[in-house]
Amino acid sequence: MDDSSLIWDDGALLTIDQRGLPHEVRELRLSTVEQIIDAITTLAIRGAPAIGIAGAFGVVIAANRHTVDGVLDLAAVEAEADRIVAARPTAVNLAWAVRRVTAVASRGAAAVLAETLDMLAEDGRVNRAAATNAADLVQELLGERRLRVLTHCNTGRLATSAFGTAIGTLRVLADRGAIEEVLVDETRPLLQGARLTTWELAEAGIPHRLTVDSAAAWAMACGQVDCVLVGADRVTANGDVANKIGTYMLALAARHHGIPFIVVAPESSRDPAMATGGEIVVEQRRAEEVTGFGGVATAPEGTEVFNPAFDVTPAALVTAVVTESGAVYREGSDAPGEPIARIARELYGRGWMPGTAGNISVRVRDSAVITGSGLSKGELTAADMVTVRVEDSTPVGGWRRKPSAETTIHTAVYRRTDAAAVVHVHPPFATTLSTRAGDPERITTVRITDFELLKGFGLADPSALDLPLFPNWREVARIGDDVDRYLRENPDAPPVFGIVGHGITTWGDTVSQARDRAECLEALCELVLRTGSARAHEPDPIQGGQR
Repeated sequence: MDDSSLIWDDGALLTIDQRGLPHEVRELRLSTVEQIIDAITTLAIRGAPAIGIAGAFGVVIAANRHTVDGVLDLAAVEAEADRIVAARPTAVNLAWAVRRVTAVASRGAAAVLAETLDMLAEDGRVNRAAATNAADLVQELLGERRLRVLTHCNTGRLATSAFGTAIGTLRVLADRGAIEEVLVDETRPLLQGARLTTWELAEAGIPHRLTVDSAAAWAMACGQVDCVLVGADRVTANGDVANKIGTYMLALAARHHGIPFIVVAPESSRDPAMATGGEIVVEQRRAEEVTGFGGVATAPEGTEVFNPAFDVTPAALVTAVVTESGAVYREGSDAPGEPIARIARELYGRGWMPGTAGNISVRVRDSAVITGSGLSKGELTAADMVTVRVEDSTPVGGWRRKPSAETTIHTAVYRRTDAAAVVHVHPPFATTLSTRAGDPERITTVRITDFELLKGFGLADPSALDLPLFPNWREVARIGDDVDRYLRENPDAPPVFGIVGHGITTWGDTVSQARDRAECLEALCELVLRTGSARAHEPDPIQGGQR
């Protein structure tokens, strides 16, 4: 089975016209911006990730059209990009994708195409990762058994570029032998569930039944639903979720019956710049979608209509929002950015994160959520975070900001330890001791002994701390390499280290524990510096962690 729903072919975007399914599988070839916009507004292409990528290809077409003798008219391309973004206002992916590729337009049409093709390839990887994370969570909550899952609208390869989000999760669970049956909402008024989701589930060989939207709550009451899986068009900073109309009532019914309600979406569907769902513009669609179907009138002529394309489900009704980064919002816990922002503001107030200095991160499975670059920590909010891969520090979410410059130091700690949170700060005494005792050209250690405060680091021998001190290389990635190598070669190293002239880094099981260890080290360094104690001394310099 070909898993691709969007293909770039010699200057045109090829896709399936979703209006014809399930009875007719017809190909669309879109070679103008007008055709891209029409396909998005008429739902020939639909689904938040899919319309985002289609919109990006619209920018590619605009860039080609407005390039003459090798010179691109940037203003004209940006104007076309604005028109594409306006095609559907609720899904954040469209604006995100179009802006991402428009940002490279100054480098020419070839750069726009390369960025869009990168996004296309990235989407398939992201969907598989999000779907796998969600399947893991479903089985964590419900155990290793065959499940009856209800889903709404269409969230498969037709709604993305490949694999799907909520339907991708169903595919992962089915591969694990964990699906008994999927109950598919028909999804009024345009029947995306009936026309598209049943088609995809049949294609994948997943057992399913179709039901009218208004039967979903009764199915839950009758014990026919173990879990609800849906997608999202936008997730706000507080965890509110915009999705296809009818999602909110499913969440209400699931909460009443104690059934997990899980949202599966890419990081690009998260909008940390929007505080709550109250700010979301909900698209209102044509009356004819409600007063008739397939050209047949079902209501008296002139009937007034309320036809919102989406609704907003409050975070309080959401069990979890799962992306490629894992469960980024989970009921009963802060979103990862909340404790980071709270503790950053606290440390700023103490003078430990002056101006834009310092950074904090938390691990989320194979990724880390870290403070954005160049921001005052006194004004930091949960919206100012960036998600990066632990493996290589590459940003995978939070495109509104760039990650902190010291990201490679954080990811090195995550790769070599079981840390769940990392704090990098500039407290005066610890920074001073690191600068005085360290060497700007090589890794050294300083030993602090016999203080009761040493117990705060969880050391095997709480009577002594050999504090690693790293050179402050101009290339921050080089510091990260030093940290990675040192921790690999010294697996029993303490959860703290200093950087000559550049503060200290600590880690722990939570952000609070990492902060507490920074406080503990600062108190120790103040004692050593104020008393002139001989308890601190420099052993022989070390290279790469070897004495």
